[in-house]
Amino acid sequence: MGLEELDGVVDKILHKLIELDQKFILLNGEMGAGKTTFTSALLEKMGVEDHGSSPTFSIVNEYFSVNYGKIYHFDFYRIEDEVEAYDIGVEEIFEEDAFCFIEWPQRIQNLLPEKFVSIDITIEGLKRTIELKNYD
Repeated sequence: MGLEELDGVVDKILHKLIELDQKFILLNGEMGAGKTTFTSALLEKMGVEDHGSSPTFSIVNEYFSVNYGKIYHFDFYRIEDEVEAYDIGVEEIFEEDAFCFIEWPQRIQNLLPEKFVSIDITIEGLKRTIELKNYD
């Protein structure tokens, strides 16, 4: 999948998330796989206007969509342990009825809800593959 195909893929995935009634989306992929690019495209499709920056340094960005309400984008790459996630208020945020897009979820494995969607992004040469798995 190239960038030119991203819009169609994002549209299908957003419809699937709504169909599954899933708001926790775990994004898996190696560094540079396109997790942030994918999330930005999804945020745009959800009607979020200002979605340009990755939360790598801030850990979490909060957005608002007229159609979907609050949306959070987390990037846990830089945290040392789950205590840091507690310190930014992850527990409270996870209890909200909000979409949560989570990069590097393995760093907070014990804090994740039981119900989520995993989106795996893999690269082989110039080709990207996106696979969605539902854990309900």
